[in-house]
Amino acid sequence: METVHLKINNIPVEVPKGYTILQAANKANIKIPTLCYLKDINCIGACRVCMVEAKNRRGLLAACVYPAEEGMEVLTNTPAVIKSRKTTLELLLSTHHKKCLSCVRNNNCELQRLAAEYGVDEDRFTSSEPVYEIDEQSPYIVRDNNKCVQCMRCVAACKNVQGISVIGAIKRGFSVHVGSAFDKSLNDSPCVGCGQCVVSCPVGALTEKSQEDKVWDAISDPEKQVVFYTAPSIKATLGESFDFPIGTNVEGKMAAAIRRLGEGVKVFNMDFTADLTILEEANELIERIQNGGKLPMFTSCCPGWVKFVEHYYPEFIPNLSSCKSPQGMFGAVLKSYYCEKNNIDPKNLFVVSVIPCTAKKFEATRPELRSNKEYDDVDVALTTRELARMIKRAGINLANLDDEDYDAPFNKATGGGAIFGSTGGVLEAALRTAARTLDGDFKKVDFDEVRGPEEVREVTYEVAGVKINVAVTSGLGNARKLLEKIKKGEADYQMVEIMACPGGCINGGGQPLQSDTVRNNVDYKALRAKAIYDYDLNCEYRCSDESPVIKMVYDEYFEAPGKEKAHKYLHTTYVQRDKYYK
Repeated sequence: METVHLKINNIPVEVPKGYTILQAANKANIKIPTLCYLKDINCIGACRVCMVEAKNRRGLLAACVYPAEEGMEVLTNTPAVIKSRKTTLELLLSTHHKKCLSCVRNNNCELQRLAAEYGVDEDRFTSSEPVYEIDEQSPYIVRDNNKCVQCMRCVAACKNVQGISVIGAIKRGFSVHVGSAFDKSLNDSPCVGCGQCVVSCPVGALTEKSQEDKVWDAISDPEKQVVFYTAPSIKATLGESFDFPIGTNVEGKMAAAIRRLGEGVKVFNMDFTADLTILEEANELIERIQNGGKLPMFTSCCPGWVKFVEHYYPEFIPNLSSCKSPQGMFGAVLKSYYCEKNNIDPKNLFVVSVIPCTAKKFEATRPELRSNKEYDDVDVALTTRELARMIKRAGINLANLDDEDYDAPFNKATGGGAIFGSTGGVLEAALRTAARTLDGDFKKVDFDEVRGPEEVREVTYEVAGVKINVAVTSGLGNARKLLEKIKKGEADYQMVEIMACPGGCINGGGQPLQSDTVRNNVDYKALRAKAIYDYDLNCEYRCSDESPVIKMVYDEYFEAPGKEKAHKYLHTTYVQRDKYYK
């Protein structure tokens, strides 16, 4: 490998040819501030916060795009550099609506952090701030261009990672802003709601549509019984909002905290319905294989992926598993089986799911998922960030809580349910149960081949004399490539797992926000995924069909996977959506 040698602040560093000054500085453990740069997503040198000096070079250089050169001597903190960065920040603040105290990103805003570090005067440049109407028409994302710094990280995430491009720069000059085609609401675009734009935004210009107040109102309503249930990945991510190291499992503390949000609040484990999904999904896969059903069968747990198919590849709708997602199944179970068993009117049961995903907010409103036409099965879907804010507002110190279990009867689940939170986890859990169903003596539990960060994992397994070809990918840009391959007849699979967010739910659009410093230098997705797989290894039961809670609900209510009652409550349908409308 050809390398180049240079000095950064007099520190010698050797890097591969083609590295930028920013990459070289990172290798030398020298921090250069950035705002528009986001590793593997956006590198356009637009914000000019990363400017540096180089001896024998005229002017300042943008470190994120300028290549490191042999013999170069870079200086990152000269008076000229500091002045440039400070002026840039002051100019950004001159058109930024500085509502920091009430902003959801207060104390977690990259512009705010840089302004504090450089001691900028926010009033140095006066300007008639542009006023944009806040777009809050969608059920999942709020866009406030009054806070946008035009870093284009959201645009890059939507285009370069997800391959959708429903947002972009509109107009020119001082009037330029980020928006959807023809300046329409995000709700009137073919947005899939994945929220990768939200987790890429460095400020408060993009946020999830908060439903916290609706939950507080229900908790204080004496006629409502409030129940929460938490998605598999939340245990591995919630702690980050309370300064726990990335990848810390806080499941027990989380259950304790939710229970303390209000009198009578119950908290259940969504890993249970992940297990339930596997029983139904494995049964459906076997039926399709044995009876000539539509193959490959696509997983249907990710609502962003499902909406992507409905908008962009409606010809593949029949390939989607008819199984509801774990969120959808749990809502149906609670407002049928649980209410009947406890003599509760379903209208008085307020169901709150805690999810890693903004698209789940949309899913909760889908009429196709209702088991009763009069009400939604899930009343509110809260992101991990919203739950963290509720815990903080209640004055609960998560770190000081002792671990507590979930409430019965939905307190136990398997490792198969837990690994739903990472890319490959749904398929692996399905393989564990499908293999045991086809071959009672099948011993393999860890299907490591479907795990990992590769764009597409393709594996062939042989079970009971049947060959099963499977594929896994995450990120909708990768999904598009895989679907095109299937359309062209270049691949033959029986089952395909796709998650909208790169890395799966552990990197969902509703997860805790990490700074650009962390995102650019730490493999946070791997750390979060490790917490989930470590949890799986320590579970008493690792295959979904082994769960005693699953056996209970089938014995008492659903009879068996695929039966009439199970199909009524646990399965759904999909709709074709025009590419240009919601």
